[in-house]
Amino acid sequence: MLMQKLLHVAVCSILPDKVRVVITRLCFFFNAIYSEFIDPEQLDDLENEASIIICQLEMYFPLSFVDIMIHLLVHLVQEIWLCGFAFLWWMYPVKWYMKVLKSYMKNQYQLKASIVERYIIEEVIEFCSKYIETGTPVGLPQSRHDCTRQGRGTRGFNVVTMDWQEVSQAHLYVLNNTTEVIPYIDAHKQNVTTTHPKMNMMRVLQEHNRTFIN
Repeated sequence: MLMQKLLHVAVCSILPDKVRVVITRLCFFFNAIYSEFIDPEQLDDLENEASIIICQLEMYFPLSFVDIMIHLLVHLVQEIWLCGFAFLWWMYPVKWYMKVLKSYMKNQYQLKASIVERYIIEEVIEFCSKYIETGTPVGLPQSRHDCTRQGRGTRGFNVVTMDWQEVSQAHLYVLNNTTEVIPYIDAHKQNVTTTHPKMNMMRVLQEHNRTFIN
Protein backbone atom coordinates (compact mmCIF):
# COMPACT_ATOMS: atom_id res chain seq x y z
CA MET A 1 0.00 0.00 0.00
CA LEU A 2 2.87 2.39 0.73
CA MET A 3 4.52 1.58 -2.58
CA GLN A 4 1.33 1.89 -4.62
CA LYS A 5 -0.43 4.86 -3.04
CA LEU A 6 1.73 6.95 -0.71
CA LEU A 7 5.46 6.78 -1.51
CA HIS A 8 5.37 8.71 -4.79
CA VAL A 9 3.36 11.45 -3.08
CA ALA A 10 5.75 11.65 -0.14
CA VAL A 11 8.90 12.08 -2.29
CA CYS A 12 7.44 14.51 -4.83
CA SER A 13 9.17 17.57 -3.33
CA ILE A 14 12.06 16.28 -1.18
CA LEU A 15 14.31 14.42 -3.65
CA PRO A 16 16.17 15.33 -6.84
CA ASP A 17 14.25 15.06 -10.07
CA LYS A 18 15.97 11.92 -11.40
CA VAL A 19 15.53 10.01 -8.14
CA ARG A 20 11.94 11.17 -7.79
CA VAL A 21 11.10 10.06 -11.32
CA VAL A 22 12.46 6.54 -10.92
CA ILE A 23 10.68 6.06 -7.58
CA THR A 24 7.44 7.31 -9.10
CA ARG A 25 7.81 4.92 -12.06
CA LEU A 26 8.44 2.08 -9.61
CA CYS A 27 5.26 2.94 -7.69
CA PHE A 28 3.21 3.09 -10.88
CA PHE A 29 4.65 -0.25 -11.95
CA PHE A 30 3.51 -1.95 -8.74
CA ASN A 31 0.15 -0.23 -8.96
CA ALA A 32 -0.31 -1.63 -12.47
CA ILE A 33 0.67 -5.26 -11.80
CA TYR A 34 -1.36 -5.50 -8.57
CA SER A 35 -4.56 -4.06 -10.00
CA GLU A 36 -7.70 -6.16 -10.34
CA PHE A 37 -7.80 -5.68 -14.10
CA ILE A 38 -4.80 -6.01 -16.44
CA ASP A 39 -4.89 -5.71 -20.21
CA PRO A 40 -2.85 -8.62 -21.66
CA GLU A 41 -1.60 -6.35 -24.43
CA GLN A 42 0.11 -4.14 -21.83
CA LEU A 43 2.12 -6.91 -20.17
CA ASP A 44 4.98 -6.63 -22.66
CA ASP A 45 5.19 -2.90 -22.02
CA LEU A 46 5.19 -3.53 -18.27
CA GLU A 47 8.04 -6.02 -18.63
CA ASN A 48 10.08 -3.47 -20.57
CA GLU A 49 9.21 -0.87 -17.95
CA ALA A 50 10.57 -3.14 -15.20
CA SER A 51 13.90 -3.46 -17.01
CA ILE A 52 14.18 0.30 -17.46
CA ILE A 53 13.37 0.91 -13.80
CA ILE A 54 16.07 -1.50 -12.65
CA CYS A 55 18.62 0.20 -14.89
CA GLN A 56 17.70 3.60 -13.50
CA LEU A 57 17.93 2.29 -9.93
CA GLU A 58 21.44 1.09 -10.66
CA MET A 59 22.30 4.52 -12.06
CA TYR A 60 20.96 6.71 -9.25
CA PHE A 61 21.26 4.52 -6.13
CA PRO A 62 24.32 2.95 -4.46
CA LEU A 63 25.36 -0.51 -5.61
CA SER A 64 24.50 -1.97 -2.20
CA PHE A 65 20.87 -1.02 -2.82
CA VAL A 66 20.57 -3.16 -5.96
CA ASP A 67 20.34 -6.68 -4.54
CA ILE A 68 18.38 -9.82 -5.44
CA MET A 69 15.08 -8.28 -4.32
CA ILE A 70 15.41 -5.48 -6.86
CA HIS A 71 16.27 -8.00 -9.57
CA LEU A 72 13.04 -9.90 -8.90
CA LEU A 73 11.08 -7.07 -10.53
CA VAL A 74 11.98 -8.54 -13.90
CA HIS A 75 10.17 -11.79 -13.15
CA LEU A 76 6.91 -10.34 -11.80
CA VAL A 77 5.34 -9.81 -15.22
CA GLN A 78 6.38 -13.32 -16.31
CA GLU A 79 4.63 -14.74 -13.24
CA ILE A 80 1.46 -12.86 -14.22
CA TRP A 81 1.59 -14.61 -17.62
CA LEU A 82 1.94 -17.99 -15.90
CA CYS A 83 -0.19 -17.66 -12.75
CA GLY A 84 -2.73 -14.94 -13.43
CA PHE A 85 -3.48 -11.87 -11.34
CA ALA A 86 -0.86 -11.07 -8.72
CA PHE A 87 -3.34 -10.59 -5.88
CA LEU A 88 -4.47 -14.22 -6.29
CA TRP A 89 -1.06 -15.74 -5.48
CA TRP A 90 0.78 -13.22 -3.33
CA MET A 91 2.06 -14.16 0.12
CA TYR A 92 0.11 -11.73 2.30
CA PRO A 93 -2.65 -14.23 3.29
CA VAL A 94 0.03 -16.78 4.17
CA LYS A 95 1.85 -14.27 6.36
CA TRP A 96 -1.39 -13.29 8.07
CA TYR A 97 -2.15 -16.95 8.79
CA MET A 98 1.35 -17.41 10.17
CA LYS A 99 0.40 -14.88 12.82
CA VAL A 100 -2.56 -17.09 13.77
CA LEU A 101 -0.29 -20.13 14.01
CA LYS A 102 2.19 -18.23 16.16
CA SER A 103 -0.61 -17.43 18.59
CA TYR A 104 -1.00 -21.20 19.16
CA MET A 105 2.50 -21.33 20.63
CA LYS A 106 2.34 -21.86 24.40
CA ASN A 107 5.39 -24.05 25.05
CA GLN A 108 8.60 -22.17 24.27
CA TYR A 109 10.70 -25.32 24.48
CA GLN A 110 8.59 -27.26 21.94
CA LEU A 111 7.46 -24.60 19.49
CA LYS A 112 6.40 -26.70 16.52
CA ALA A 113 4.81 -29.41 18.64
CA SER A 114 2.82 -26.82 20.55
CA ILE A 115 1.51 -25.26 17.34
CA VAL A 116 0.64 -28.63 15.82
CA GLU A 117 -1.15 -29.80 18.97
CA ARG A 118 -3.37 -26.74 19.27
CA TYR A 119 -4.09 -26.75 15.54
CA ILE A 120 -5.20 -30.41 15.67
CA ILE A 121 -7.37 -29.75 18.72
CA GLU A 122 -9.12 -26.85 16.98
CA GLU A 123 -9.68 -28.93 13.84
CA VAL A 124 -11.16 -31.80 15.88
CA ILE A 125 -13.49 -29.46 17.77
CA GLU A 126 -14.72 -27.82 14.56
CA PHE A 127 -15.24 -31.25 12.96
CA CYS A 128 -17.23 -32.54 15.94
CA SER A 129 -19.31 -29.36 16.21
CA LYS A 130 -20.77 -30.05 12.76
CA TYR A 131 -22.49 -33.14 14.17
CA ILE A 132 -23.76 -31.50 17.37
CA GLU A 133 -27.02 -29.62 16.87
CA THR A 134 -26.65 -27.41 19.93
CA GLY A 135 -22.95 -26.70 19.35
CA THR A 136 -21.47 -23.59 17.79
CA PRO A 137 -18.41 -23.34 15.53
CA VAL A 138 -15.13 -22.50 17.24
CA GLY A 139 -13.84 -18.99 16.65
CA LEU A 140 -16.94 -17.70 14.84
CA PRO A 141 -18.90 -14.99 16.69
CA GLN A 142 -22.65 -15.41 16.90
CA SER A 143 -24.80 -12.40 16.20
CA ARG A 144 -27.13 -11.34 18.99
CA HIS A 145 -29.61 -10.23 16.30
CA ASP A 146 -29.95 -13.73 14.85
CA CYS A 147 -33.60 -14.79 14.72
CA THR A 148 -32.69 -18.43 15.44
CA ARG A 149 -31.70 -17.59 19.00
CA GLN A 150 -35.02 -18.15 20.74
CA GLY A 151 -35.71 -16.25 23.95
CA ARG A 152 -32.80 -13.82 23.53
CA GLY A 153 -33.12 -10.24 22.45
CA THR A 154 -30.85 -7.26 22.57
CA ARG A 155 -28.63 -6.44 25.51
CA GLY A 156 -30.57 -5.32 28.59
CA PHE A 157 -33.87 -6.81 27.39
CA ASN A 158 -35.64 -8.97 29.96
CA VAL A 159 -39.09 -10.58 29.78
CA VAL A 160 -41.05 -10.24 33.04
CA THR A 161 -44.30 -12.14 33.69
CA MET A 162 -46.58 -10.25 36.11
CA ASP A 163 -49.48 -11.66 38.13
CA TRP A 164 -52.86 -9.97 38.49
CA GLN A 165 -51.96 -8.19 41.74
CA GLU A 166 -48.86 -6.57 40.21
CA VAL A 167 -50.86 -5.54 37.15
CA SER A 168 -53.48 -3.93 39.39
CA GLN A 169 -50.81 -2.04 41.33
CA ALA A 170 -49.27 -0.75 38.10
CA HIS A 171 -52.70 0.24 36.82
CA LEU A 172 -53.52 2.11 40.05
CA TYR A 173 -50.15 3.89 39.99
CA VAL A 174 -50.82 5.15 36.47
CA LEU A 175 -54.31 6.34 37.38
CA ASN A 176 -53.11 8.16 40.54
CA ASN A 177 -50.49 10.04 38.50
CA THR A 178 -52.78 11.09 35.63
CA THR A 179 -54.09 14.65 35.75
CA GLU A 180 -57.39 13.87 34.01
CA VAL A 181 -58.28 11.25 36.66
CA ILE A 182 -57.75 13.47 39.73
CA PRO A 183 -61.44 14.65 39.89
CA TYR A 184 -62.61 11.03 39.82
CA ILE A 185 -60.14 10.12 42.58
CA ASP A 186 -61.45 12.89 44.82
CA ALA A 187 -65.04 11.90 44.07
CA HIS A 188 -64.35 8.26 44.87
CA LYS A 189 -62.63 9.12 48.16
CA GLN A 190 -65.63 11.27 49.10
CA ASN A 191 -67.95 8.39 48.21
CA VAL A 192 -65.94 5.97 50.41
CA THR A 193 -66.01 8.45 53.31
CA THR A 194 -69.78 8.89 52.95
CA THR A 195 -70.43 5.16 52.69
CA HIS A 196 -68.21 4.29 55.67
CA PRO A 197 -68.30 7.31 58.02
CA LYS A 198 -66.59 5.49 60.88
CA MET A 199 -63.35 4.79 58.91
CA ASN A 200 -60.25 6.82 59.63
CA MET A 201 -58.16 8.36 56.84
CA MET A 202 -55.83 5.32 56.57
CA ARG A 203 -58.75 2.91 56.14
CA VAL A 204 -60.32 5.25 53.58
CA LEU A 205 -57.15 5.23 51.49
CA GLN A 206 -56.91 1.46 51.68
CA GLU A 207 -60.51 1.06 50.59
CA HIS A 208 -60.01 3.59 47.84
CA ASN A 209 -56.97 1.72 46.48
CA ARG A 210 -58.83 -1.58 46.61
CA THR A 211 -62.00 -0.49 44.81
CA PHE A 212 -61.07 2.51 42.63
CA ILE A 213 -59.86 0.39 39.66
CA ASN A 214 -63.26 -1.29 39.40
